[in-house]
Amino acid sequence: MNAILRGLVRTVSETFTLPGPILEIGSYQVVGQENVADLRTLFPGRSYLGLDIRAGRGVDLLANVEELPYASGSIGTILAISTLEHVPHFWRAFDEMHRVLRPDGALLVACPFYFHRHAHPNDYWRFTPEALEMLLAPYPSKIIGYHGPTPRPANVWGLAFREERPSITDDEFHLYQTRLRHHARMPLPLMRYLRLQLGRLLFGPGHFAPYLLREHLGSKCLNSDIRNTKIENREEERKERYVAVAA
Repeated sequence: MNAILRGLVRTVSETFTLPGPILEIGSYQVVGQENVADLRTLFPGRSYLGLDIRAGRGVDLLANVEELPYASGSIGTILAISTLEHVPHFWRAFDEMHRVLRPDGALLVACPFYFHRHAHPNDYWRFTPEALEMLLAPYPSKIIGYHGPTPRPANVWGLAFREERPSITDDEFHLYQTRLRHHARMPLPLMRYLRLQLGRLLFGPGHFAPYLLREHLGSKCLNSDIRNTKIENREEERKERYVAVAA
């Protein structure tokens, strides 16, 4: 978790109407990260539950994301920030999160790509933007984003909406980008910035880019025809039932 990812969550909470209840997966707040990791404060007055596999600050319920203790379609919004790299069978987690989300529900997931090993309690995976786009394919409307250098992003994320939520509009996407530039900030201390710039001039940009470009943001909005296909399929089912009854 870092200030840019916290800014991402704040941006999403201020830009989109997110249904409740809100479930944070991986809500355990690591010592020293309380200021950025407490996402609950970004949703005042909302029904909010923190879930993790170990007890601690920020955790309301002990459970495994690979087998969530919720009925299908019972959760409005899921946050999984810097969490799924720690899940052994992350594909099961994606299936479970989709299962428990309401048909108009929202999922915000962020994962590291260029980051050191961090065992909380174990560290298994890294994700590219293309990986998240593939894993979020069941969601017809989504935003895929990252921060850091384009070839070597620090973190990648996806905001995905299920089929009964209207597609993301151009105005919503523009507002999201504007607020993200405002909230997702993690400026370098001046002296460190100057040292890194000197190193870049002397030795080239490659080694220094992840630090100097960590506030560089990239996003794309994807609205697919999955929703229309499902609606058409439901219409066909109704027609078939009508014909069967009429016959």
